[in-house]
Amino acid sequence: MNVIERFLKYVSFDTKSDENSESVPSTEKQKVLGAYLAKELESLGLENAHMDDLGYVYAYLPATPGCEALPTMGLIAHMDTSPDVSGANVNARIVRYEGGDLPLGNGVALPLEAFPFLEKYLGQELIVTDGTTLLGADDKAGVAEIVSACAYLQEHPEIPHGRIAVGFTPDEEIGRGADHFDVDGFGASYAYTVDGGEIGEIEYENFNAASAKVTVKGVNIHPGSAKNRMKNAILMANEFLSMMPPCEVPAHTEGYEGFYHVHSFSGEESLATFGMIVRDHDREKFEARKVFLQNLTDYLNGKWGEGSFTLELRDSYYNMKEKILPHMELIENAKAAMEAEGVEPLVVPIRGGTDGARLSYMGLPCPNLSTGGANFHGVHEFVPVRSLETMVRVLVNLMKA
Repeated sequence: MNVIERFLKYVSFDTKSDENSESVPSTEKQKVLGAYLAKELESLGLENAHMDDLGYVYAYLPATPGCEALPTMGLIAHMDTSPDVSGANVNARIVRYEGGDLPLGNGVALPLEAFPFLEKYLGQELIVTDGTTLLGADDKAGVAEIVSACAYLQEHPEIPHGRIAVGFTPDEEIGRGADHFDVDGFGASYAYTVDGGEIGEIEYENFNAASAKVTVKGVNIHPGSAKNRMKNAILMANEFLSMMPPCEVPAHTEGYEGFYHVHSFSGEESLATFGMIVRDHDREKFEARKVFLQNLTDYLNGKWGEGSFTLELRDSYYNMKEKILPHMELIENAKAAMEAEGVEPLVVPIRGGTDGARLSYMGLPCPNLSTGGANFHGVHEFVPVRSLETMVRVLVNLMKA
């Protein structure tokens, strides 16, 4: 199989993770793809290809003769897809983009006005959805590129390379991808995640990230006799949200600007809950954002009564920059691997995060490389065929001794 065939096979697996699940992995269906990948890696001749009990897939490409003493390089991608949109029954297809709006199907299109960068792909073949599901390029494109690069090296034993460690993780989309990653067993001196971004992107700065859940307890009284007695949890929650900075949200921020993002809300008069994520590249500003949420909770408890508002905060990952700066040769090597394929490297900050951020703090320096895809986490997701093929060659260049 080539990288396109692999990618189309992988997106046929529904691997959506579930942030409300406490199991590991959060959905058992992720293990179905994991088992398939372990068998595929074994068939390609990689050593110790296996999936552990928690759904992590590991394998090792042996070094070529004479290169055994080289440091082991790791390549990592995640198997799960975003909980935001369905990942079941993905109907992926290859279309040639000829300009203008790109119809996907089911009344959905990629409008050029909303996605003007489409013009960069004029005349190229794009792998798209049918407008009802996400595609799964985040991060099955990365998985396909890593497997295909390993297959290429196996088919070309004349290319010298050190030992390559391969790892595929579950639950990255819900911030748990590195929770049970066996860094010591992985045995790499350094690694790259191959996870998202248009072709050429190299990233070693990411958001500091936390998740927040606010629970609001009200008092439900019959509306006919509720005066001075009812505490409507829905309205109390709305009061909390109305006191947050209105311009510090994803729709009004870019670059290094941080934000609060409310992504879920449910409730009735007696109980309401809402979830949000907190993001900032600057660690001090990140900590200040969490303090702000706690102060707002304390203030509203003072108004409505202690215990009316409960804030649960959980750090997800931190900016990997300070862990990568002592290893900038990893960035220079990635630039050279891209330039060798005519790709212009673009070092940009991630307005998000990868498993690499957590792994860097666990002792494994791990910047991120692009997969070539775009519009992740939605029905407008696509990945150019040329980008998939190019990234395989980039990884091969990076793996060469």
